Order: sequence, then structure tokens, then C-alpha cells
Amino acid sequence: MRELKVVGLEPDAKHVVLADPTTGDKFRIPVDDTLRAASRGDLARLGQIQIETASALRPREIQARIRAGASVEQVAEEAGIPLSKVERFAYPVLLERSRAAEMAQKGHPVRPDGPTVQTLLEIVSQAFRSRGHNLDDATWDAWRDDDGHWVAQLEWQAGRSTNAAHWRYQPDAHGGTIAALDDIAADLVDPDCGRPLRYLTPVYSSRDTDDTMETEPERFVAAPADAVVIDRQPEPADHEAHAAETARTIPVVADHEPDAAAATKPAASANKDKRGKPALPSWDDVLLGVRSNGRA
Repeated sequence: MRELKVVGLEPDAKHVVLADPTTGDKFRIPVDDTLRAASRGDLARLGQIQIETASALRPREIQARIRAGASVEQVAEEAGIPLSKVERFAYPVLLERSRAAEMAQKGHPVRPDGPTVQTLLEIVSQAFRSRGHNLDDATWDAWRDDDGHWVAQLEWQAGRSTNAAHWRYQPDAHGGTIAALDDIAADLVDPDCGRPLRYLTPVYSSRDTDDTMETEPERFVAAPADAVVIDRQPEPADHEAHAAETARTIPVVADHEPDAAAATKPAASANKDKRGKPALPSWDDVLLGVRSNGRA
């Protein structure tokens, strides 16, 4: 690198004249902010000027992007500058976001009946334990949205899927309030977050029900040992007594005579039960030797 000597200023005072002491060649450079910062030894200002001239984003815009949730890699790729130059301005904003995420964990979620006594971190820890997740493997983050509110994020891995829950954090003197911004966040702060999963029950059609009713065998319940079983079927002797009583109570019609078939019908029916089967003699008839027709 060749060294140059300052010769002086041009008449308009907008350029500095330099000269090569070996060859006598003269050079000039503009008098701008970069030269002034370099002459003062102000490295921060010099780096800021370099970013402004080398990238499409100014340092303030870089910090605004980081505060809005962008990563250092995203801003560096967008601005077209090295990561080291972005990190110089992103570092204080990243500390601000980390502090906001810690404060949001101490906030109180708002439910229909008011803010909870437990903090967001305590409620989420219970939800993770009930579902078998490890909160230590999750990551917290925070950034400001377009309205200037802080948005807290909890991100974790479940199998092959990545889940993220978002809440709006409003700081106050009592730790701040938390409002869910999506279904995952609302489910984590739900008081029934530990409820068992719902299950499916089979649904049968009317045809399946009919088939099941037709093919299902009958079920019989055994009676207790001390139960008294009553036989509803009448004894044969009861049939004969009933037939005789009926014959005595039927009135006789005088204007015509019944034919032979009608005369023998009561006698025939007297020896049969209600189902048309021959009546069996009673136990007394068997012992005394009495026939079913009444003759010994």
C-alpha cells in the first residue's frame, strides 16, 4: 500500500489534495462524513456509514426489521451485506426481544372470568406435562407487531411437526396480561388442557341393527336357588272341572235340536285342553283307577 501526503484543500474546500512523495503524483478525495469519521477515529460511525453506502437498508431499518421478528440471517441476505455488519446493530435489539420473552412468561393469561392467578409459564408447564412434552426443549421468543404490541412465541417439536403458539403481551405493574392469538395458544391456557382425548364410537345403521337383533341369541338369567317358580300351565283335572262348569252354565235353546255332530262336540272338547291335545288324567285318577270318561 502506497502512502500519500496531504497537500491541502481545493479552493471549493470540497476535496482534499494528496500527493505521492516518490513520484509526485497528486490525488484528491471528497470531504464527506466517511472522511470526517475516519479522521476522528469514530469506528461506530464509520461502520454505520459503510452499511448505508453498501446496503439497501440503513442501520435504523435493520434494527426495525430485527425488532419486528426477522433474524440476522434474513436481514443480511436482504441487505446484501455480511452477517458481522448486521450483528453489530442487531445485538441490542435481540437483547430487548429476549427480555420481553422473559417478561411475557410471567404474565397472566386472560380468561372469560378474568386474569388467572398462575403465570403463563406455570400454566404451559402443566399443559406440557399432561401431554408428555418437555418444556426444556421448547424455545421462547418475542417481537413487536405492526401496532407496537409485544407478541410472545413458544415453539416446540412434536414428532416430525413443529408447533408454535402466539400470545399478545401487555406489560403492566402486576406482571402483564396475556391474550391468545391462535388456537394452539388458546388450547395451552385452557383450564381443561389436561382432559383425555376424545374417542370415536362405531355407528350402526338400521340394517346392521336389525341383523344383529335377528342373529343375537337369547339370554336367560338363572333364577336364584331360593326362588319359587310358579307353573302357569293348568293341570288336566282343572281342564275337566272347567269344561263341566261351562257345560252347566250354557243355556239350552228350545226352538231347535242340535245335530249329532253338535251333541258330541262338547264331549269331545271336554277331553282336550285349550291347545287341542288330549287331556291327561290327574294323579288322583291314576291312584283310584278312574278312567278319563268317569267310569272305574
